[in-house]
Amino acid sequence: MGGLPVNAKYVIHAKIEIDGIVDKPDVIGAIFGQTEGLLGSDLDLRELQNSGRIGRIEVSVSRSGNKVRGHIRVPSNLGKAETALIAAALEMVDRVGPYPARVEVTRIEDVRAEKRRRIVERAKELLRKLEEEIPEARELVEEVMEALKVSELIHYGPDRLPAGPEVDTADTVIIVEGRADVINLLKHGYRNVIALEGATIPRTVVELAKRKKTILFIDGDRGGELIARNVLNVVKVDYVARAPPGREVEELTGKEIAKALKNKVSAREFLEMLERERKAVREEERPPEKAKPPVIKLPEHVIEEAKALRGTLEAILYDEEWKPLKRIAVRDLVKTLSEAEAVAYVLFDGVVTQRIVDVAQTRGLKALIGARLGDVVRLPEGLVIATIDDLT
Repeated sequence: MGGLPVNAKYVIHAKIEIDGIVDKPDVIGAIFGQTEGLLGSDLDLRELQNSGRIGRIEVSVSRSGNKVRGHIRVPSNLGKAETALIAAALEMVDRVGPYPARVEVTRIEDVRAEKRRRIVERAKELLRKLEEEIPEARELVEEVMEALKVSELIHYGPDRLPAGPEVDTADTVIIVEGRADVINLLKHGYRNVIALEGATIPRTVVELAKRKKTILFIDGDRGGELIARNVLNVVKVDYVARAPPGREVEELTGKEIAKALKNKVSAREFLEMLERERKAVREEERPPEKAKPPVIKLPEHVIEEAKALRGTLEAILYDEEWKPLKRIAVRDLVKTLSEAEAVAYVLFDGVVTQRIVDVAQTRGLKALIGARLGDVVRLPEGLVIATIDDLT
């Protein structure tokens, strides 16, 4: 019955379920018999096979109790429309021998698309080798390389995070801040990289880190340190690499990237190093001013709520009119403030830390009132910081 077309353009894939025990020849016979004459002589399966425009129909079956399930594969050298008609005709098969049957086409594979993909991948590989062998030609191929690094960028996981093509297959993953960082690392051959892309840590990164060795690669500034602290609280990070002081990952050269990754330290060492630097800064600076009592008039019900809040480890969020919006656990305060709207005042049974102050300033809050004041070194203007003792 004819063979596989030499240049098959499409392959029809379908699944079949039969309410009885049959063999592969029974399925093939049913396909030919029940599609005969449906589409006219020009699209008759037997004639198409004889002319080589349809390849050999392959069927694989497996028995499950008193039923048979299988997969049908039909190579086609017809056009798209004709191939789709043949696929639809397959679904008209409703019996195999004496037994009821159901056929469903699952997909039509474009064989040429797969060949084009392999061609593109091979072209990229050849281009990279050419660039390595002829480094003096870099300026001539810079425009092509720019297109290449962008084309390698993928969107990974449910959060569609910017990433390199090998982030799922590599044993080690490099976590960076944004899309520009991913592109720069791709440019220099690092294909196992993924971006956080935002202040909130994506669940995709959290889950990926559970099964991979991870390197957090941050900018060499204060912002990079803040991001590192945030990530290390949520994600399993093995090592931390940092760009040179004042530099960003997206602007580093290949040598600078390699050096930074070579000099990576464990996550614990990184946190200890930050703490040492922080203590050194505190010793050089004057002691911070103590937070002053609020210069705002508090409603009586807020003062009473402040007294009742002691020992609860909870926080109350208020709007501009001191109307309660939400009551939450203190441990969720930073996350809630980062996402909540219309919050103007916060009263909570916890420590006023620099992190909470920074988030409150970013969100435009008017006052923070906590159980006690922690190590706050930057007191932003326009934000009143007080303790419950100041009120009661």
